[in-house]
Order: sequence, then C-alpha cells, then structure tokens
Amino acid sequence: MKRTIAILGSVLLGSCSAMASERERAGDMFRELDTNGDRKLAFSEIEAGRAKLFDRLDANRNGVLDPQEIQAAVDRAKSATGGSAGAQLADLQQRKAIMDRNGDGKISRDEFANFIPERLVKADIDGDRALSLRELRSLRR
Repeated sequence: MKRTIAILGSVLLGSCSAMASERERAGDMFRELDTNGDRKLAFSEIEAGRAKLFDRLDANRNGVLDPQEIQAAVDRAKSATGGSAGAQLADLQQRKAIMDRNGDGKISRDEFANFIPERLVKADIDGDRALSLRELRSLRR
C-alpha cells in the first residue's frame, strides 16, 4: 500500500495529506484527482491537480517556481513526512530542466501543470490519455 501512496503522490510530486491508514490516503487522493468519478485519472485531471499543487508551492505568488521555492518545498516535505514526500519533491529538482520549456530557470504554472512524467505516459497502455486503476497498479511493479 505504501507503494500505491508513493505512486499517487508522485503523480502530483508529493501532495498527499497525512491520514490514519495508507489505504484511506490512497483512496482519498485518487477520489480527489478523479473529479469526474469515472475511476480513471485523465491526464487533464492530473494537470488540474498539479496546478493546485503549484499554487501551494508558489510561496511568493509570482506565478513561477524559483529554485528557492523548490528547495523550501523539498525541505518542508522532508520534515513533515520523514523523507518520503521529500524524495518525490526532490524529483522536481531533477525534472526542472525538462519542465522549464522556455529555459528561463523558473517553472511557470503552465509548465508545471502540463508536465506529465514519461513513466505515466508509458503506463497509459491503451493510449486514452487516462490511467485506469489497472494501469496505475502496473506502476507498482
């Protein structure tokens, strides 16, 4: 179950909230992302979730994530989760160059929200730009 939380958390780069059980956390996170209730995570739903996460990470509300905001988010997540979400957010630092499409050294809200990690694209076996529960489970392997 921890792997399921990590997978769903990595969809949003560490946006899981603390709850009593791992199963509840995974279910709550999935339901929050699955806004149309079809038991799939459409890439558009993932993008909307990532946009909400961006708004929480953009501490100075200037519309871009600068290196200091990214590091601050990593540090907060590490202290709050004992390192697990911090590792997912640290992935943001590694992917910064990929997300920074205009090369300005910062990540805009659109760049962040519209970034779908390659492993999620590959997990979309049927090519419908949505991840079914089966496709999400395949990420655990």
